[in-house]
Amino acid sequence: MTDVLTPEQRRFNMSRIRGRNTAPEMLVRRLLHRAGYRYRLHARELPGKPDLVFPSRRKVIFVHGCFWHGHRCRYGRVRPRTNADFWSAKLAGNVQRDRKVRSELTRAGWKALVMWECELRDQVRTLRRLRAFLR
Repeated sequence: MTDVLTPEQRRFNMSRIRGRNTAPEMLVRRLLHRAGYRYRLHARELPGKPDLVFPSRRKVIFVHGCFWHGHRCRYGRVRPRTNADFWSAKLAGNVQRDRKVRSELTRAGWKALVMWECELRDQVRTLRRLRAFLR
């Protein structure tokens, strides 16, 4: 099946996808802020530049998009048909990098939580999980 967008339209769409301040990340930040938690954002000195950092607790939170980080849900299993070899390598590299970053954080004494985009639909459950992690 061919792409429904022209290469220029696809390039424009892809250029608008950001790695920071995404809608899922902003949702998690708002939930935690309302609950009274304070955090740092994207700490450069830590491996992987975690989305939210709680230095006094030595805990970090990554908010991952299902497609980009290879989640096992229906959104993460989608694979583009055009340029399939590139996308397979790209997405597999993301998963491998995520594993490496989490192991580096663990070795440095940090605990990491990954929140998946598809899990954020139920905000009550999400906040419960975040609070449990931060205790």
